[in-house]
Amino acid sequence: MREEGLLATEALAVEEPFDVGLRPKQMEEFVGQAALKERLAILVEAARERKEAVDHVLFSGPPGLGKTTLAGILANEMGANLRITSGPALERPGDLAAVLTNLEDGDVLFIDEVHRLPRQVEEVLYPAMEDFQLDIVVGKGPAARSIRLDLPAFTLVGATTRVGRVAPPLRDRFGYVARLDYYNHQELAAIVQRAAGILTVETTTDGAEGIARRSRGTPRIANRLLRRVRDYATVRADGVVDGATADLALAVFEVDEKGLDKVDRFILFAVIDKFAGGPVGLSTLSIAVSEDPETVEDAYEPYLLQEGFLKRTPRGRVATIRAYEHLGIAPPDGDGGQGRLI
Repeated sequence: MREEGLLATEALAVEEPFDVGLRPKQMEEFVGQAALKERLAILVEAARERKEAVDHVLFSGPPGLGKTTLAGILANEMGANLRITSGPALERPGDLAAVLTNLEDGDVLFIDEVHRLPRQVEEVLYPAMEDFQLDIVVGKGPAARSIRLDLPAFTLVGATTRVGRVAPPLRDRFGYVARLDYYNHQELAAIVQRAAGILTVETTTDGAEGIARRSRGTPRIANRLLRRVRDYATVRADGVVDGATADLALAVFEVDEKGLDKVDRFILFAVIDKFAGGPVGLSTLSIAVSEDPETVEDAYEPYLLQEGFLKRTPRGRVATIRAYEHLGIAPPDGDGGQGRLI
C-alpha cells in the first residue's frame, strides 16, 4: 500500500495557492540566499541605469527554495509584468509563439521546469532570447515560408531542479546561471516568523525554531509545517505556537525531530528490512515503496543523502549506520558504530 507523507510533493502542490500569499514581493523582504540577492540587485540596478530588460536568468536547485519567488521579485523591482508558464505546458512551437507574441516591453517570462521543454520548442526560443525575434513557418511543403517577427525586449527566467538536463545551447543563452542552496535554521526561523505575522498566528521564538529544525532547509516546507502546527494549536492548545506545541503537533503529523516524515522512514525501512540494508537500485526501491522513481529521487532522496541516512554506490542505495540508529534498529555486527556503510 502506498504511504502518504506530510511532505509529499503531491500534497505540497495542493497548497500552492496558500504559498503565493506568503511570498515576498521585494528583495529586502526575501530571507536567505544573501550572495545571490546581492548579485541580482546588481543586475537589476544595472538594467535600470541602461533602461534595458534584465539579462536572462536561470535558477537551479531543489523544489521549494524560492525560484518562482525570485522571478516575481525581479519583475517587481523592474516594474514589469510577470508571465508564468512551464516546460511541460509548451508542447508545440505554436504554444511558445503565443506566449512570446503577447509579451510587452520589459516583461519577465518565467518558465518552470525549463529542462522539460521539447527540443522543437527550444529551437524557437533561441532567436527569441538572443535577438528578440521569432521565426514562424507559414504553410506546408514546397509552399512553406518563414516569417521573422520582432519581439519586445523581455527577460526569460528559467527554473530547473535538474540543471544537467538543460540542453547546453539553451543554458549558454542565459546571461546569469545561479543555484539556490538549502537554508539554515536561523533563516528558516525568520521565514516562519514572517509567515506567522501574515497569517496572524502568535508564534514564540522557540516555536519558530522547532518548526525550522524540521523543515529540511526548505521555506515551502517551513510554511506548510507552520500551517499544520497552527491547526493543532487552534484545536488542541491555546492558539499560541510555542516550542512544546510545535513538538506535539509535528509528532501528531508524523514529522520527527530530524524532519523525516512517514514516507522518508518508509524508504529507510524498505532498504533495511526488505533489502538487508542495500545496495538496492532506484527502480526496485520505488516499487517497494509504491512511489514513482522520479519522486523518490527528486523529493525524498536528496534530504536522506544530505543528512547521511543513505549512500549512493555504483550498485545502488545503501543504508548507513545513522539510519539504523535513527529508526532504533540494531545494525549488523562489525561496523564499529562509525557510520560507515553496512
